[in-house]
Formats: sequence, C-alpha cells, structure tokens
Amino acid sequence: MSVTAAVVNLAIALLLAPAFEGATRKIKAIIHSRKGPPVTQAYIDILKLLAKEDLRSSSSLIFRFAPSAALASFMVVALMTPMGVKGGVGLPGDLVTWIYFLTLGAAMIMIMAMASKNPFAGAGAGREMMMLLSVEPIVIAVLITSAIKSGSMRLTDMASWNLAHGPSFSMICAGIALLLVLQATLGRLPFDIAEAENEIVGGALVEQSGPNLALLKMALLIRQLVYSFLLVSVFAPWPPLSPWPLATLAALVKVLILFVLAAVIEALSPRLRIDQAMSYMGKLLFVALAALAFAMIGV
Repeated sequence: MSVTAAVVNLAIALLLAPAFEGATRKIKAIIHSRKGPPVTQAYIDILKLLAKEDLRSSSSLIFRFAPSAALASFMVVALMTPMGVKGGVGLPGDLVTWIYFLTLGAAMIMIMAMASKNPFAGAGAGREMMMLLSVEPIVIAVLITSAIKSGSMRLTDMASWNLAHGPSFSMICAGIALLLVLQATLGRLPFDIAEAENEIVGGALVEQSGPNLALLKMALLIRQLVYSFLLVSVFAPWPPLSPWPLATLAALVKVLILFVLAAVIEALSPRLRIDQAMSYMGKLLFVALAALAFAMIGV
C-alpha cells in the first residue's frame, strides 16, 4: 500500500494541482462576468514557461537552484500528506518532518528572492516571511491538537483516528482554525500580500523566468493542494469509504469544494494590509491554542 500511496500522491500533486488552479480562475471569471481562461490554462502556462529561455538577473547559485529545491521540498510534503490512501508512503516522517519540509520550501523561495537583489523581490520575501511566521504557528497548533487526540505524530494516524472516533470539540475547533487560515495558506486574496502584483510586481518571483519560474509556480500549486488535503483528510475525513480509489475521489471532491470557496472569497475580497492580516492571524492563533488546551484536558 505504501508504494501505491506514493504513486497516487505524486500523481495528484503533479498532474492535478494545475487543474484546481484552472478551476479557480474559471470560477473567478464567472463571478466577474468574464469568459476567463480555460480550465487547462495553468497547464499551458507551465508548459510554455518550460520551453522559454532561462534569463537570470543574478549569477548566484542560490538564485539558480532554489526553485528546484522548493519544488522538491513541497513534493516531499505531498508524499507525507494523506490523500485518501490509507497508510501513507512509509516515509519515516511525522508532523515535525512535514512542517520542516514545508518551511524549507518557503525558505528557499525567500532566500531566492533576496539573492535576486531586486527591491520588489526583497519586499515580497519580507512579506512572505511575515505571513509564514503568522500562519505556521496556527498550523502547528492544530496539528499538535490532532497528535494529542490520536496519540501519534504521523498524519496518517491522525486521519485514521479521527475517522474511527468521530468529531470531538477540540478537533472541531482546530479544524475551524485551519479552515479560516486556509485562504492565507493558499496565498489568495485577501492574503496574497507576498505577491501583490499591483504593489510589488509579483513579489519574490519577479526576477524569475522560463523553466525556473515554471518550477516555482508548480511548487506553489502543490503547496496549495497539500494544505487543502491536510484539512479534508485529517480534520474532515468522513464518511469512511472503501476501496481506496473511492476514498481518494471523495477527498478530491472535498478539495475542489475548498478551492471553489477560496475562489469566491478571492473574487469578492480586497487585499488586506499586512497589519490587518497579522491582527486576523492573532485571533485565529487564539482559537488554535484554545483547541490545543481542550485536547490536553481530553475534550
């Protein structure tokens, strides 16, 4: 089962992540009364970038290889994330390893932006860091809540425990906190502060082009998918379905619903200032810590 899970997870991450992005663009276009691009546009964009010349504004090795490192990090995270196949991929990793590689991927993007020596990229890296430092404590708190309830630090064990025992008050609170922070983890309005094209011209990605930009876009799409699967697989795994292809299909439908919701919010919301985003994250952190406290007392 571990080999099957590895193949399924990688296939979903690499082949379906652009499809969810395309669906999001289409929904936004419909809300704005536009025809919009086709659902396959994200695939087209990535393939076109892979065929273009790789122009570099910096000779730094970090600037050159950081996109590949970011994509590799997020692919490892995808391997460890439950995606409807019970048992994971047999990697000796738990939530600490999951968070480590997730943070490593984000760090690669930030240091790549710094290495470009572009002030817009530097501003984007700074905003990315602020969002990371405000979002990750919430994600860590909700994962520790689930670890306490399940008695295990493996994400697959957390999902299996929640599926077997049903919802509890602490897990519901943790799931709500993760749901409310999901828009920020997806990097979408009103939390696309790190990119903000009309303010800092694309932020951390502004100096990348060609294949490296394609790798970065793919890495960010996989990160979006990973966060969504974390929510639906660990905190909303019901109902129990068998065999595993049916469970995977159900998880994909749930993720699609999350992307539709994110697209609607993005289409209707103005961008928040960084101080407004920090204030919002502070309130969500309180909810996540409350869930953790309830889990510790067995609620």
